[in-house]
Amino acid sequence: MSDMNQAIQEKVQAWLQDASIDEQTKEELRSLDNSPAELEDRFYRDLEFGTGGLRGLIGAGSNRINRYTVGKATQGFAQYILDVHSKSQAEGQPSVVIAHDSRHFSPEFALEAALVLAGNGITAKLFPSLRPTPQLSFSVRSLQATGGIVITASHNPPEYNGYKVYNASGGQLVPHEAEEVIALIQEVSSFAQVKRLTQEEAESQGLLVWLGEAEDEDFANTVAAASVNPEMLASGAGKDVVIVYTPLHGTGNVPVRRVLDKLGFTQVHIVAEQEQPDAEFSTVKSPNPEEREAFTLAIELGKKVGADLLMGTDPDADRMGAVVKDANGEYQILTGNQSGSILVHYLLSQLKSGGKLPANGAVVKTIVTSELGAVIARHYGVSVFNTLTGFKYIGEMMNKFEQSGDHTFLFGYEESYGYLAGSYARDKDAIVASTLIAEAAAYYKTQGKTLFDVLEELYQQFGYYRESLISRTLKGKDGVAKIQSLMTDWRDNAPQEVAGIKVKEVEDFSTGLYGFPKENVLKFILEDGSWFCLRPSGTEPKIKVYFAVRGSSNEESLSTLGKLQDEVMARVDA
Repeated sequence: MSDMNQAIQEKVQAWLQDASIDEQTKEELRSLDNSPAELEDRFYRDLEFGTGGLRGLIGAGSNRINRYTVGKATQGFAQYILDVHSKSQAEGQPSVVIAHDSRHFSPEFALEAALVLAGNGITAKLFPSLRPTPQLSFSVRSLQATGGIVITASHNPPEYNGYKVYNASGGQLVPHEAEEVIALIQEVSSFAQVKRLTQEEAESQGLLVWLGEAEDEDFANTVAAASVNPEMLASGAGKDVVIVYTPLHGTGNVPVRRVLDKLGFTQVHIVAEQEQPDAEFSTVKSPNPEEREAFTLAIELGKKVGADLLMGTDPDADRMGAVVKDANGEYQILTGNQSGSILVHYLLSQLKSGGKLPANGAVVKTIVTSELGAVIARHYGVSVFNTLTGFKYIGEMMNKFEQSGDHTFLFGYEESYGYLAGSYARDKDAIVASTLIAEAAAYYKTQGKTLFDVLEELYQQFGYYRESLISRTLKGKDGVAKIQSLMTDWRDNAPQEVAGIKVKEVEDFSTGLYGFPKENVLKFILEDGSWFCLRPSGTEPKIKVYFAVRGSSNEESLSTLGKLQDEVMARVDA
């Protein structure tokens, strides 16, 4: 340990001498005596709240997620919940709903959070086994809770877990709320300050309540009610669509199948190897429906059964990816932008033809999402709103609509495979996305079309929009510094032109542009309407670079996109 700086040595010793930390955790730290770099990475900072809470590697240490960092975060959040409850002058006891996914230690961290809440006099309403993140958002609203917690690291690798907190509207905390929670967490200077009951104490005092079948059925019925052409499905159109679905070892298996069954889809084939929860996600490199490799087994099964549509959901079932047959009968993975555009078109066209399209309808998307969906929405006379990246901002916009009555929320989406139709939740929902895209496949099949045909028609009508995302992972302390340095360089030395196209405008969202919260994001808009955007991830050690172009043909768009990517990434990598 002599190679480490004094401050880190002191932090390690503090953990080893802390009577509230169990012996197993201390033994894990002692085993790293000869690994100073590893110890430094575990203690050089406290694990921070990012875009949605905590997310980090599982293990002992202040920069890791473990029962102690979860307990400390929950103590801060408990104080926030008590403050919110007091200010709202609500009657009765404050309550928090808790759900978790299939990851390592997710059940343990969920129970730990519940027992700390109970120690603070807050009723914890806990699902006994894995549930999707959108169901947590829904249940916070339906049970009129004061807040929510979900233990998940979404589609991160198996060695990660995370902790996301929700407000009373069922949305992830927005910056000003998160800042309050962070300040309260920072007031917890030692683990001894974390108030906690045993499970027996919490249950006997009515501060630990177990949720179950009633809540599951309520959620399934609500999602099924988001169908925009129930008459078509009632006539049996769903029986003709052959679907392959993979939950990628996560939480989507039961709710997706349940809702598809309610809507009359009878030919649903599950990828057996990926059906059961598996914290190692052992059949994929990454349990992420954004990546083609995640669909390898689904495509194999799709070929066997002649599937019209393949669908996959990530471990906490808030992201949905779709695969459809192209003109040659080959399976093509739709990007999040493509699926979103199809869903916007299907949803709005059905509402319009059924006479149910409100005059003040609104679609909400993020600043890095394709403009194709926006153009389609405006074609139907629907207003389009942009937000910063992160579904919490879409949820916040929904709350504003609900309070003002100025707009009726119809659909919200982001390019990273997150979608929501209906106002029952305030987070993206892969269950409703799966059922709506299945419904769209059924509807267009009655017209002799595939979803790929529909996408081509949209391109012909509105222009060939093409987008891509390239990420660079830069881990550890040095990686954070490199990402900051890169953003500073692009901010201070903005290019005048890229790929032979003049830069028309630079949007620097760190200045609080358009009244948004300040965020370290740069968007470069070119003269021909193309754009690219640099954004450090809030949850991973990554810099993300988004690209978007519009052309008069597929070939033109892909050519422009390629040139743009090559030039920008050459500078990023330099």
